[in-house]
Amino acid sequence: MVPGNSSNKLNSVVAEARRARKDREKGYREKSLKMYPWVCGRCAREFTRQNLSQLTVHHRDHNHDNNPEDGSNWELLCLYCHDNEHSRYTEVEGGNTSTETEKTAATHNPFAGLGDLLKGKE
Repeated sequence: MVPGNSSNKLNSVVAEARRARKDREKGYREKSLKMYPWVCGRCAREFTRQNLSQLTVHHRDHNHDNNPEDGSNWELLCLYCHDNEHSRYTEVEGGNTSTETEKTAATHNPFAGLGDLLKGKE
């Protein structure tokens, strides 16, 4: 194996992946900007051509490869709301998109001793 050859191959693969992502993004971004008004879907901030770069396309199912032609998986969000949405998704969902997640009941009861505390206050 030639030293540096694997590094060049890796750099080539990464560069191609970035080009493909930009091409894919360009396609669905342009379509969504034609479909929807230039307003953030969360905070209702309006955008013009001057600040349109701050309006992003959010994938509702968090799958950037799911780009139906009708735009049903897209939502326009400002940079701040988009960041907030992804932060909430990773914190609450843990990045798990499975619909069969197991829910556990809460075990802590914050009002467990409230009755005893109120008995002498009548």
